[in-house]
Amino acid sequence: MANAVIMPKAGITVESCIIGEWVKKVGDQVKIGDVLFTYETDKASFECESTAEGTLLEIFFEEGDEVPCLVNVCGIGAPGEDCSALKGGSSAPAEAAAPAAAPAAAAPAAAAACNTKASAVIMPKAGITVESCIIGEWVKKIGDQVKVGDILFTYETDKASFECESTAEGELLAIFFEEGDEVPCMENVCAVGPHGEPTDCLKPGAAPMEAAPAEVAPAAAVEAAPVAAPAVAAGSGAAISPRAAKLAESAGVNASMATGTGPNGRIIERDIRKVMENPAAYITAAPAVAAAAAAAAAAAVPAVEEYKDVKFSGIRRAISKSMTTSLHTMAQLTHNTSFDATAIMNYRKALKAAGGEYAGITLGDIVLYAVSRTLLNHPDLNANMLDDNSIRIFNHVNLGVAVDTPRGLMVPTIFHADEMSLLEISQAVKALAAECREGNINPDKLSGGSFTVSNLGNMGVESFTPVINPPQTGILGVCGTIDRVRKGADGSIQIYPAMGLSLTYDHRAVDGTPAAKFQKELAFNLENFTVLLSK
Repeated sequence: MANAVIMPKAGITVESCIIGEWVKKVGDQVKIGDVLFTYETDKASFECESTAEGTLLEIFFEEGDEVPCLVNVCGIGAPGEDCSALKGGSSAPAEAAAPAAAPAAAAPAAAAACNTKASAVIMPKAGITVESCIIGEWVKKIGDQVKVGDILFTYETDKASFECESTAEGELLAIFFEEGDEVPCMENVCAVGPHGEPTDCLKPGAAPMEAAPAEVAPAAAVEAAPVAAPAVAAGSGAAISPRAAKLAESAGVNASMATGTGPNGRIIERDIRKVMENPAAYITAAPAVAAAAAAAAAAAVPAVEEYKDVKFSGIRRAISKSMTTSLHTMAQLTHNTSFDATAIMNYRKALKAAGGEYAGITLGDIVLYAVSRTLLNHPDLNANMLDDNSIRIFNHVNLGVAVDTPRGLMVPTIFHADEMSLLEISQAVKALAAECREGNINPDKLSGGSFTVSNLGNMGVESFTPVINPPQTGILGVCGTIDRVRKGADGSIQIYPAMGLSLTYDHRAVDGTPAAKFQKELAFNLENFTVLLSK
């Protein structure tokens, strides 16, 4: 019997995703865990792995299609098997197909015993390892009218910032947590519903009110109720996805001019992009708006205060806690050394002259490549401390790379860097850094590192003491290049570019001699980089 693979639900508030690229084609053999296609929400991109084994019999949606979550995307089974019955269906559990499934997902089960028509909006779980988030700013205020997909508030984990979209429509009746509060994931954050509805029973920790008798809908009506992704209304009255609405707002186009090509005539992102091709679709600011903007610009400048107190952001608080814990719980020691950077600087010039995609490879990328190859010979540095008596040694190098962002330091991970080419490492670093700076990186990409590299060379730093990223056992600081003098073989004075390397290691797991051997081998590999590439 053929099996269906469904569109995953990539987050509590995500109701539909757009298919990016089909990795497998009809007729291909598929195993459980194989990547079938890529898909994206309005926040990030993901890969969908197969949940069945056999032949890919039929693809129900094409690249660029917006697909509701939990809807069948393709069929897998024995060659020649009929899977037409799976098309357009859902493989979600029966209870998920109930008419109240979408709003129920936004509120804990206790809300079912609450005698109110208001709905709770919960704190999303932004990643498998995330247990709580900090509320950043409330975009909506109590009394504001809210539509499904409207941004209610921003929130942040210890790694990135996100926006929480409303899963209910009506008036924002109550806010249960304030800006700066740390809220457990899946906890009720606010209540949305008709004006005047009670909300006390939705408040975290409140005893549920006595449930009102539930109205039983006719069976036929229940069967006919479609399971559709929440959508906000466009100016023309047509349904529009939150992703499409956000694009229309940011581009300044009139969404009512779009013709919906999504499920049930819904306006999706590609429809807005088609409208954007028509210059007449752009909305011109009204004179009154322009006048208001001019008046605001001409407003008097407030008096300058002598100082201001600034609370740490969630990321800064996490950095503070992690670094303090690192120094208090580890026996850290730093070695400073340098190497002749002539070889890698000449190789970098050659790459730049070659142009194309290779021109973007930096000296930092070259160091990362050399580290990924050298670490495997020094397993105690490619490890995590489990406790004071044991460490976990990795068979591959999962390389953490320190990235400076407007919100603070973040350390995304390049998994299996030892299996990647120099170009692949360079591209991976740039992609991860961009996600960090934009604040939309998946938190799961910010953990799992076996060793970290922090590069301050472009800031002119000649030597520093990097602090280990727990539970790793080492971190390498890459420093700037300075001219140094040495005596040549013929007795002449030579000037060469010396690049500094600062290695901090946990003395509980690594002794001084093994740490020095790692630095010595790394320096040799960098000074003979073309030889390293040939291995």
